[in-house]
Amino acid sequence: MKLHESAENYLESILILKNRLGNVRSIDIVNFLDYSKPSISVAMKNLRKEGFIEIDSKNYITLTEKGQAIAEKMYERHTMLTDWLTRLGVDENIAAEDACRIEHVLSDESFEMLKKHIQETSDK
Repeated sequence: MKLHESAENYLESILILKNRLGNVRSIDIVNFLDYSKPSISVAMKNLRKEGFIEIDSKNYITLTEKGQAIAEKMYERHTMLTDWLTRLGVDENIAAEDACRIEHVLSDESFEMLKKHIQETSDK
């Protein structure tokens, strides 16, 4: 199943916030992404319905195994692409914005080859 870019961004954001805060609630996502509360509420409802997240009785959001896998994939792509573009001389903010767009459209095969190339050239 191909997820929409927005769903991938939400999952990645939950992972980042979990690492920073320990526990994540919808309001944390609202503040992190600067989106409206109703937008986040609808998104979380859809992600829960699709089995990507769980929400407990205290309204803490956790990633399911499949949600975690997607979040980690997006986060790895984002951080690696941002770092690579920055090392090429791109402004850090622009690099992060570009990486955010690229991470969603790059095929797994292309990403793996790019990752391999970056690792090989940075070892030299």
